[in-house]
Amino acid sequence: MNDSLAIWQVRSHSNMLADFLCKRLNAKIYAPEEKTKLSQAERFATVFHSHSHWIILATTGITVRFLNGLMQDKNSDPAVVVLDEAARYATSLLGGHEAGANELAYRVANEVGAVPVISTASETLKPFVLGIGCRKNISVEAIEAAVLHTLNGETFDQIREIVTIDLKSKEPGLIKFCQQHHIPLRILQNETIAARQWVTQPSTWVQQNIGLDGVCEPCALIACNRGKLVIPKTTLNGVAVAVVKDIEWGSR
Repeated sequence: MNDSLAIWQVRSHSNMLADFLCKRLNAKIYAPEEKTKLSQAERFATVFHSHSHWIILATTGITVRFLNGLMQDKNSDPAVVVLDEAARYATSLLGGHEAGANELAYRVANEVGAVPVISTASETLKPFVLGIGCRKNISVEAIEAAVLHTLNGETFDQIREIVTIDLKSKEPGLIKFCQQHHIPLRILQNETIAARQWVTQPSTWVQQNIGLDGVCEPCALIACNRGKLVIPKTTLNGVAVAVVKDIEWGSR
């Protein structure tokens, strides 16, 4: 199996989406073929184990049918992420931990503005989502110090994901912090945050420079749809952190 990423298109309707992902993620595209005696499922079976990572542009149901009979072992099967043609949800379907499908789901979601769907137990049991805003070129040490200060005794392994605005998607210190602690980084578009400016106290600086009332609080709240803001925006040395925690079942 090659260490490579491939995209499988079920319909030509997804041509633009497939081309976009191909360019952004350096992937190979398998497009629908008109002149072939093989069904799509049969064609997919011939190349499934040729790539280590797959993005399937289709419904989950179709993908499950394609995978029927092809899965061998969780330690050797390729990673599979399903992205619907409207690019709303990037679902880690196969090889979440072992093959890297969880990480791929975040990569896909961050590129197209989709919601990453992760169902592996070790991730879903982590109750905290952190929203972070920061100065340009902030150091990884400053990020770590601010997160530790805000968590006030809670540990990094309780963080399910860190969320920030697209303006900070390439911030080296933030990326390095997430990599060092194996925490997924989720990116939200400016427009998404602008539509839900949930802040406890608007920031004049953020309003003047970004055009939003705030970043860290709405980022965390948008990403955690059944969560509660348990720690409002807390700032330390150019880093702003907010913490949202999942509401336990039966507590509503």
